[in-house]
Amino acid sequence: MAALGWLTPRRRSATARSVLAGEASAEAARKTSQQLEELAPAPAPGKAAEEPVFPVAGDHKAAAFFDLDNTVMQGAAIFHFGRGLYKRKFFQRRELAKFAWQQTWFRIAGVEDPDHMQDVRESALSIVKGHRVAELMSIGEEIYDEYMAERIWPGTRALAQAHLDAGQKVWLVTAAPVETATIIARRLGLTGALGTVAESVDGVYTGKLVGEPLHGPAKAEAVRALAAAEGLDLSRCAAYSDSHNDIPMLSLVGHPYAINPDTKLRKHARERDWRLRDYRTGRKAAKVGLPAAAGVGAVAGGTAAAIAIHRRRR
Repeated sequence: MAALGWLTPRRRSATARSVLAGEASAEAARKTSQQLEELAPAPAPGKAAEEPVFPVAGDHKAAAFFDLDNTVMQGAAIFHFGRGLYKRKFFQRRELAKFAWQQTWFRIAGVEDPDHMQDVRESALSIVKGHRVAELMSIGEEIYDEYMAERIWPGTRALAQAHLDAGQKVWLVTAAPVETATIIARRLGLTGALGTVAESVDGVYTGKLVGEPLHGPAKAEAVRALAAAEGLDLSRCAAYSDSHNDIPMLSLVGHPYAINPDTKLRKHARERDWRLRDYRTGRKAAKVGLPAAAGVGAVAGGTAAAIAIHRRRR
């Protein structure tokens, strides 16, 4: 993919693949945001909400960036999407269990081992290779209703709505496929989504990625690229996440929030006096963590149930 002309040249510390993934995600997000704006319902006339101290109403140089998994939604979008594809016989139980384990290991380890990441990419991409983008988008709408809608955290949703009410744009930023993330953003009335970009030719997935999964440093690159394109002032923007892997993204903005934070992020946030919000129950919040792959056990049998136990990382 050619370099994007609307980006301002700068020195980057992230890997070239992270930069490419971030820029590709930002470009995809900007293309879909206009469609989401057209579909959004018009605000009710004469309905004025009390103006909060933050976000600042009318500050169009500000925007909000929300991680998805365990920040906006309980669990991981990719697992819920996998459940839906499994139900529709896209792949077998053994493949679902393998994919779930790979994703779980990555979330637990929090490191980007090249060999393991390559295996994760190949497993995920093999599922959609040869399928049409339009087909997966249509199925994604159904899967959202089946598995995701009831798992949205009301507290985080209210935070996003506060930014929207202030006239600011709100973006999801996730390692989930950009198509899945865009569906979720549209259903929640958000501006758009930054997500992992899978290559497609003539509307058919090739089984390759553009860059790498939108994770860690790549998320920061995507936010930076989108901010440059949208003319945003990152010092006036907010970012929300549950994971220490998103510290690069959180560190970019002037208003970082730790939402349902893991142990490392909670410690980091407290040291830097970042705002914290925890929407889990007291008992669950006190545990090491919530299993993002818990739902997989319903379709993958005992193997995936064991995976869900090992998934605890907080």
